[in-house]
Amino acid sequence: MAIPSDIQRVKQRFSIIGESQALISAVGRALRVAPHDLSVLVIGESGSGKEFFPKIIHENSPRKHGKYIAVNCGAIPEGTIDSELFGHVKGSFTGATSDHKGYFEEANGGTVFLDEVGEMPLSTQARLLRVLESGEFIRVGSSTVQKTNIRIVAATNKDMEQAVKDGRFREDLYYRLSTVLIDVPPLRDRGRDILLLTRKFMHDFADETRSPEVDLTADAQQTLMEYHWPGNVRQLKSVVQQVALFEAGNTVDRNVLNQYLPNAGRPHLPATIDKGQFDYTQEREVIFMLIKQLQQEIDEVKSLVTGSNHSNTRVSANVTELQREVHRLGYGSHDASSEPTIMTDSHQVDAMHHAGAQDLGHVDEVNAYEVHTAGNAHIKTLDETERETIMEALYRNNGRRKKTAEQLNISERTLYRKIKQYGLERR
Repeated sequence: MAIPSDIQRVKQRFSIIGESQALISAVGRALRVAPHDLSVLVIGESGSGKEFFPKIIHENSPRKHGKYIAVNCGAIPEGTIDSELFGHVKGSFTGATSDHKGYFEEANGGTVFLDEVGEMPLSTQARLLRVLESGEFIRVGSSTVQKTNIRIVAATNKDMEQAVKDGRFREDLYYRLSTVLIDVPPLRDRGRDILLLTRKFMHDFADETRSPEVDLTADAQQTLMEYHWPGNVRQLKSVVQQVALFEAGNTVDRNVLNQYLPNAGRPHLPATIDKGQFDYTQEREVIFMLIKQLQQEIDEVKSLVTGSNHSNTRVSANVTELQREVHRLGYGSHDASSEPTIMTDSHQVDAMHHAGAQDLGHVDEVNAYEVHTAGNAHIKTLDETERETIMEALYRNNGRRKKTAEQLNISERTLYRKIKQYGLERR
């Protein structure tokens, strides 16, 4: 199907690569709403290209000659976001040495793009609602009502309806922001756009570095099409640049390409988990597969290794903890014949110990918390409990911090601070 000329023009203007129907529909929707002064909410996964759409709307609206200001709500500390958006007066707080205009005042007559609007504190949401409804705001520390004439376009990668149900986002503000919704498709749903983007990134990298381009075989291209791409276009570009750098001038097949794809060929957690609807049935299946693989590897080294009693105790604790985790996730309610069997006799434990450097040594990482034997048991402090909770949540979400923060019902900023506080960056 031929792409309309106005959409083709926008694609060229913003260097948007792709011909999938979902992408063309999203661009067309942005062009349709641009001339009308309505609030727009752009939704989509992180890395899918949401940042292009507010610019498309602004540049095709009557406000195109006014200012365009992009604000990352998730990057501004909670204590200063009101000052950044609405401004403040001299002496309103420590460090306020002069009057300061906020973004809403600076962008008068133009457009303000609120990225990651789902991270906005509730107190700020109330003030934003007033701006949307009446154009009025008050600087921090002032009692004077001021007016502004701006258009707000917001974006988020969160499930806003769930955030409203959880009380993390105002329902009235959500409906006011989402007068028009634009859903940006994830890369995995864009079909052959993946190959178009790959060729573009390959060519750009080769041109910049003056290196020979990489030739992808048919099975490598199929692998790109089948991969889940949790990081979307941003992740694809990163992978392509790595391949272009280390395989310059080579022909790359599926096996070589898989070396650059995280978790290629391994089971992916379902999309429902990514959207905050954690499915423990699916998690049990993944754990079952991991246990089965672990036992197969143990059997291979079982006759070749021996271990000390101290190491045996630790391995036993690891296996016991893994059994406990499987039971917690629901295997305890199943028929015993369908459950994985984990042997803990002395020979098996010896094998497990020496396989630990490659297999059970990773159980600490898989479980993401230390396993204490009964002799070392002690009452945990609040910090220890919090640390283990965060580590376990990070494991369940494969290290995805945004999903972990949502599951723990804390902001990403708080999660990053806790990770640094407990020294979890290396994990």
